Amino acid sequence: MDDVARHAGVSGSTVSHVLNDTRHVSAATRARVEAAVRELGYRNNLNARALAAGKTFTVGLATSALQTPYFGAIVNAMEKRLSDAGYMLIVGDSNDHGPTERRIIDALLSRRVDGIFVTPAIDSEHTTIPQIVATRTPFVLIDRNLDFDCDQITPENTDSAFLLTNHLIELGHRRVAVLRGLMGIGSSPERFQGYLDALAANGIPFDPALVLNGEGHRDDAEREVKRLFSQPDHPTALVALNNSMTIGALEALRDLRLTIPTDVAFVSYDHFDWSELIEPRLTSIAQDVELMGTTAVDLLLRRIDGDDSPSQRVKIATTFQHRNSCGCGLG
Repeated sequence: MDDVARHAGVSGSTVSHVLNDTRHVSAATRARVEAAVRELGYRNNLNARALAAGKTFTVGLATSALQTPYFGAIVNAMEKRLSDAGYMLIVGDSNDHGPTERRIIDALLSRRVDGIFVTPAIDSEHTTIPQIVATRTPFVLIDRNLDFDCDQITPENTDSAFLLTNHLIELGHRRVAVLRGLMGIGSSPERFQGYLDALAANGIPFDPALVLNGEGHRDDAEREVKRLFSQPDHPTALVALNNSMTIGALEALRDLRLTIPTDVAFVSYDHFDWSELIEPRLTSIAQDVELMGTTAVDLLLRRIDGDDSPSQRVKIATTFQHRNSCGCGLG
């Protein structure tokens, strides 16, 4: 930094203010400093910065959903917000495997990250969450919730699934099947509860035979839908409660040569960019992935900066995308 200051003919503190954007510097002076940085090939010493600030300016993400387009969009929004704040994001994918998640958390803590985001694998509350708490590292759960007193950012699940199921019932369907996800994670029971609430609100008895255990995955969903809908008295409608199961369900119905919505009315929780491009267009619940990602980042950064207010559980509102796979024949 001293070399840059001499080359640009300014003080070392001016160079620091330009590089860290901590004080107004005239445009001409800033241009001289930036030119000196380029000519000398200067790189800010992040280790020195970390020692001075008592931070590493890195945060970690232990996720079990990175392979999904939906969560990839959340990570993109998080990374942009963190970059604007001067932080680097380190990502590890547990693939919903508890021991792998624990290794990821260990690695992040060993690197002294300033905070951690977690999309919990099954039973995370009993393994990795206490592991983080013990180090006093700030953390935020994102997308999936747990019965644990901590900051959590999730989409609205129950009311959204209710809306999808109730819409099918309002269209006259009485045998509505549901593809539910892994029941060991918070979002799946919440969405399944929305399905149950819609049945109860309309006086329709619950039929366990109409519950398909898609386990949150494409292949499981495809197998389960083929099993039930290959029967001659198959249900007239289907709700898929995440995007991976939606793909599996669509593949199964195609292979069975069942037409949507004539043979089976279909709706899904989660939106795809191509939902408007297929025919019929997919009626779905769309999540505000950018708001979810930025809200989680803003909350974690406040915790890193010392905010010790009570933990928050924030539910991000969803949007009902009404198209014609439900059988409404829109546009």
